[in-house]
Amino acid sequence: NISLSMAAIPLSGTIYAITRGKYNFQVKELTLAFDDLPEAFDGFIIVQFSDFHAGSFDDYEQVKRGLSLINEAHPDLIVFTGDLVNNRPQEAKPFIDLLSALDAPYGKFSILGNHDYGDYMPFKNEEERQLNREHLERIHSQCGFDLLNNATRMIQKDSDSIALMGVENWGNTPFPQYGDLDIVTKGIDEQQFSILLSHDPDHWEDVAKDYPKKFNLTLSGHTHGAQFGVDIPGWQWSPVKYRYKRWLGLYEFKKQYLFVSKGFGFLGFPGRIGMSPEIVVFKLKRN
Repeated sequence: NISLSMAAIPLSGTIYAITRGKYNFQVKELTLAFDDLPEAFDGFIIVQFSDFHAGSFDDYEQVKRGLSLINEAHPDLIVFTGDLVNNRPQEAKPFIDLLSALDAPYGKFSILGNHDYGDYMPFKNEEERQLNREHLERIHSQCGFDLLNNATRMIQKDSDSIALMGVENWGNTPFPQYGDLDIVTKGIDEQQFSILLSHDPDHWEDVAKDYPKKFNLTLSGHTHGAQFGVDIPGWQWSPVKYRYKRWLGLYEFKKQYLFVSKGFGFLGFPGRIGMSPEIVVFKLKRN
C-alpha cells in the first residue's frame, strides 16, 4: 500500500531522531589559516562544543560517550559557547563529573547562552533570580570552566599570545543583549590576534563583524540547525535559515571567520533529523 509506505517515512524518521539521532555525535574537523596568527600558535587545536541543554538528556552513558570525543581530539584549549541548561542550574548536576573530566593544557573556557539566565521561568523576586545566576556560575566553576562574562583572557604560548574574549548573551528580540564588546576589547591592542565567544550568531552579523577591533575568529551556537534539515557537502538547509542569516557552519567577512555550531544537546523536540550533534575541532594555521 503506497499511502502506508509514505506515512511510514516521517514516522520512521521521527523514531530514529528520538532514539538515535539526538545522540549521533559527530566530530567536525576544520583547519583555519590566518596571516597574523602568532607563530607559537601554528598547529594549535581548539575544541568547541555548544548548547549542552543538560535538562533535556535522558541517557547519561550517551552523554558520556559524546563528551569523551572532546578529550580524544587532544585539544590545546576547550571552549563551551553557551546554554549549559534549559532553565535551572540543577539540571547540570548529574553531568558535573563528565564536564570536569574534560582536559586541555591551556584551559577550559565558557560563556552564557540565553537559556542560562532563567529568563523562561518565573522568580518570586530579583534576589531569587540573582541566586539562580550565582548557582549556575558556581557549576561552571565546579566543572573547571573559566566563565567569561564580558571578559578577556590572554592565552600565552612561548613568547606569543592570543586574546580569548567571551561575551554574555547578545541576540535580537526577544533575546537579551547583555554582551558588551567595548568591555572585552578595552586595553587590547588593535593588532592582537583574538578569538571571540558569543552564543548568538546575530551578534557577529549585527555588531562584531563591523566592530573597529577585528575578531579573527568568532565561535557561536544557539540555532541547533533547528535540529532538522540537511547538512551535506554543498547543500545546507533548515527552516532556521529564514530566521538567522548565519545559522550553520563557517562564514567569512573581511578575513574574519564566524563558525556556528549546531550544538551538542537538544531542546523542545527530543531528537535530531539531519542535524547531528557535534564536537568541532579547529586547527589554527599560520599562512
